Amino acid sequence: MERTQKEGKTETRQVAWVCLLLVLAVLAVFGQTVRFGFVNYDDQFYVYENDRVMSGLSLPGVAWAFTHVMCHFYHPLTVISLMVDYQLHKLNAGGYHLTNVLLHAASSVLLFLILRRMTGALWRSAFVAAVFAVHPLRVESVAWVSERKDVLAGFFFMLTIGAYVRYVRNPNSLGGYLMVAVFFGLDLLCKPTGVTLPFVLLLLDYWPLGRMGQKAEIGQESGAGASVCGLVREKVPLMALAAAACVVNYFAEGKMVASIAQISIPMRISGALVSYVVYLRQMVWPAGLAAYYPYPPRRYPFWEIGLAFLALTGISGGAWALWRKRPWFAAGWLWYLGMLVPMIGIVQLVNIAHADRFTYLPQIGLYVLATWAAADLSAGWRRRRMIQGGISTAVLAVLMYCAFVQTSFWRNSKVLWTRTLSCTTANAFAEHNLGLALFNQGDLQEAIAQYQKALEINPDYAEARNNLGYALQQKGDMEGAVAQYQQVLEVNPDYENARFNLGVALFLKGDLEGAIAQYRKALEIRPGDSEAQNNLGMALAREGRVDEAIASYRRAIQINPRFADACDNLGLAHFRKGETKEAFESWQQALEIKPGQISALNSLAWLLATTADAALRDGAKAVSLAERATRLSGGGNVIVLHTLAAAYAEAGRYGEATATARRALELAVAQKNADLPAKLAKEIKLYEANTPVRDVPQ
Repeated sequence: MERTQKEGKTETRQVAWVCLLLVLAVLAVFGQTVRFGFVNYDDQFYVYENDRVMSGLSLPGVAWAFTHVMCHFYHPLTVISLMVDYQLHKLNAGGYHLTNVLLHAASSVLLFLILRRMTGALWRSAFVAAVFAVHPLRVESVAWVSERKDVLAGFFFMLTIGAYVRYVRNPNSLGGYLMVAVFFGLDLLCKPTGVTLPFVLLLLDYWPLGRMGQKAEIGQESGAGASVCGLVREKVPLMALAAAACVVNYFAEGKMVASIAQISIPMRISGALVSYVVYLRQMVWPAGLAAYYPYPPRRYPFWEIGLAFLALTGISGGAWALWRKRPWFAAGWLWYLGMLVPMIGIVQLVNIAHADRFTYLPQIGLYVLATWAAADLSAGWRRRRMIQGGISTAVLAVLMYCAFVQTSFWRNSKVLWTRTLSCTTANAFAEHNLGLALFNQGDLQEAIAQYQKALEINPDYAEARNNLGYALQQKGDMEGAVAQYQQVLEVNPDYENARFNLGVALFLKGDLEGAIAQYRKALEIRPGDSEAQNNLGMALAREGRVDEAIASYRRAIQINPRFADACDNLGLAHFRKGETKEAFESWQQALEIKPGQISALNSLAWLLATTADAALRDGAKAVSLAERATRLSGGGNVIVLHTLAAAYAEAGRYGEATATARRALELAVAQKNADLPAKLAKEIKLYEANTPVRDVPQ
């Protein structure tokens, strides 16, 4: 009895050490991500260009998450977790990465504890959990902020299985079953691919829980037999939750799912066979991993499909032959095959052949199979524990090193896509995203070259052609930009972003009617585009159609009440009509939204310094606003200096007004400004005569 208690304490300490080492291993591999930034692979849609997420955590935000689809997925808990991160870290990407790392570490520990509880095999369970924790195939799920859905869903997946193991000890417990259902529901609210979990629970009933009549694994307290039909009926409520999630996400994914016309049924089946074997190869030899694997432009080679079919058939035959003597083989293999079904390509996402992140939970079955098989094969070896320990340590060390290196490729967008292009061929998506990264770094020429490479691979790549047009526009090649936008719209007339960009290019060329027409067409496609409404107002105002411009700005603000630029432009339009009070209110609203809006600061300062309305005029406030605009603009903006001089004069500080106006005059002459020098010369004479400027448009 004393020896048993001593052994129990020893094992408890061992369990604690394993948990600690799992956490440390995860931190050693993935801790580097706290120094990484966001990447231009969906992170903009999930975080740094997502107004909902960047509003932080709030009751309206939570309500929105549960009632809307984001990025073609219904995953409200994932969205809420990102809102929490923004509340804590704003746009510091390291905080988001840390959350992913901690969730993955927690899932790894839970996997170990649950597997040990089910099987009683401490070290085998520890090895399975360690491989799950540090395998290079985990990198995409952990190091990519947008894959929060993977690690969050994985955490609730583990909690669901843990609750189920506890429920199995007392199958008549309604509370225990409800706990399983609640955790499963939370899993589905993080990522819909969790729909296979009821199937996984049935596999666990078979092995290691032994609920189908066979002997349970050592350490599992409840191995009471039950009919297969009874166990299936037990899962019906969970299956109903899974079915509901399938229906919701079928409609949510929409255009993300390829049609039969795009990818045929035979192509999907052959792709699924090949992908199953690709993931097997990557598990054993995780080299050449990439962020994006393009769908092959032609059919898979017949020999590749044939070999994949033979490999899968052979392993499945082995599982069938061993299902009684070695049930872990069949359970692990079916776990892998079954959990991959939602991601294997039967329901095919456009242009994605396979993805490392799809293996996050499915490969656990393979790790169990391989670990138990290795233990079985080495059962008769001399010094078995020493050899097993040495091999296990070596395997984990190699995996950790490979995963650490693979993780480093996610540190920024340029490195990520450069690496992806070195591992794949004919990858238009990676060429395009590398172009985006280069564009954001200010390297226009290289960005243009990357966009052109993407279009050489896929001439119908609308987003790449649209961004090529935008890069040409930024370079000053307006004709080239217009040609690219028009080519996009010939193929896809409803591409709203290209309509918008064409409108901008035409506006910059001086073709106001053309710009107005494109903005109106863009708004027909997407009436809720506040940017298009604002730009339409700018084009209308430039044409002198001020009342129409005011109406357009107001619609933009109605769509987005926190649109500072639209408020600023509305103020300018009111000022142009002589409606000073309305202009004052609009600029005040712009500055409440964006206190550093230089144009609004400057315009409001000019109004307060020069208006003929004595009740509205305020020299001191005008000086405060103009000085702030001067600081923010670096002191070299001649328009702002012009305003600052007028503000000083209204405040009675004529000496400073004169000096500031003279500095502005020097800059205006140096910059060859055609309008300001004459105005400033007249105003300097006023300031020298201790007279302020009155009711002059800026």
